[in-house]
Amino acid sequence: MFVPTVRNMNTKILKTLSSVFLFIFLSNELLADQGINSEQILIGMHTDISGPASMIGKQSVDGANMRFNEFNENGGAFGRTIKFIVEDHQYTVPRAVQAANKLLRKDKIAFMMGSLGTPMNNAVMTDQLAMNVPNLFPLTAARSMFDPFDRLKFTSGSTYYDQIRTGIKYLVENNNRESVCILYEDTDFGQEIVDAAYDQVKAMGMTIVESASAKPTDTDFTAQIKKLSNAGCDLVAMGTIVRTTILPFMKSKEINWTDVDFVATSASYYTVVAEQPNGVMNGLYCLNSLVFPYYDTANSDERAWWDAFNSLYSTEPNTGAIYGYIFADMVVEGIKRAGQDLTVESFIAALETLEDFEDPLKLGSVTFNENKRQGSNISYFFQVQDERFKVISGPINY
Repeated sequence: MFVPTVRNMNTKILKTLSSVFLFIFLSNELLADQGINSEQILIGMHTDISGPASMIGKQSVDGANMRFNEFNENGGAFGRTIKFIVEDHQYTVPRAVQAANKLLRKDKIAFMMGSLGTPMNNAVMTDQLAMNVPNLFPLTAARSMFDPFDRLKFTSGSTYYDQIRTGIKYLVENNNRESVCILYEDTDFGQEIVDAAYDQVKAMGMTIVESASAKPTDTDFTAQIKKLSNAGCDLVAMGTIVRTTILPFMKSKEINWTDVDFVATSASYYTVVAEQPNGVMNGLYCLNSLVFPYYDTANSDERAWWDAFNSLYSTEPNTGAIYGYIFADMVVEGIKRAGQDLTVESFIAALETLEDFEDPLKLGSVTFNENKRQGSNISYFFQVQDERFKVISGPINY
């Protein structure tokens, strides 16, 4: 018969206590949010650094870094600073999946912020949200960035869908356009423009006359422009991004197709589009959530920010830089409001308190709450004139 001894009892007690402590330790590890500790917050971004949208992606990284560095240099918040990790997806879905996988599983980021591109965000969203990593202010205005609702998804401004519907409605009513066509990238982003155009013309008792698609990497749009021109289009809704906006618009002028309006979304509202040499982009219509300043018409605060960016990066900021800075500022504000006990849940609760929260450059404001994940639905309607975006109408709330 086994007779317990003091030694046996002590061994049992030690084993039991060890199991309890191990359980508590593992439980805390499982409950703890990755990428957040007492000293640091890890924030990730996958964007285009070397592909067709790199002129946007690179400067959005610079703008975000500028704001995060300001935060860190001022001591951070509650003993924590931000480490910002960026991966290049070259505006391709496979590389975006690879980049996000690294950020989520190797770097173990707490938040994803400012990632560029509708198809890229959509491709990684399910996996990312399943890991309890919020998708904050992606550099895309796709509806899927907040709809369907998920507590981990936040976006800042008006959608491509609403923008293109606004543009078609305005040009039909004010420019007497009658034959609506679509030129779009064959991606998730492009499909949103197709949906918006079809829905808007249907609501106005019209039909889509013709459509033409392209790949994001295409450089020759001769066939697409001739197809739309031959169909008699007088209004082209563009589901295109920067280069795929510039090239077909230039091609339309090359073939002397002048009795037509082209309208694009915020995916084309970048100074590099308007500032193409010799006024080749003059006449293009575009919509965006904010009116970004030009240096010679900027106020003193805007100029000070512009000069600071130029000093840091030896280049003038484009709209990508402003987006990056504004998005990073909202993240910083959420971290500050979350307080000492920072978790994903406390951070989300903090963002939900932002009401008419104005960005540092005072270009616009956002409001979130427990049921609202789109910060604003305001758009401005622009036309390129003298190599600049000039406001034609707005603010418009579709």
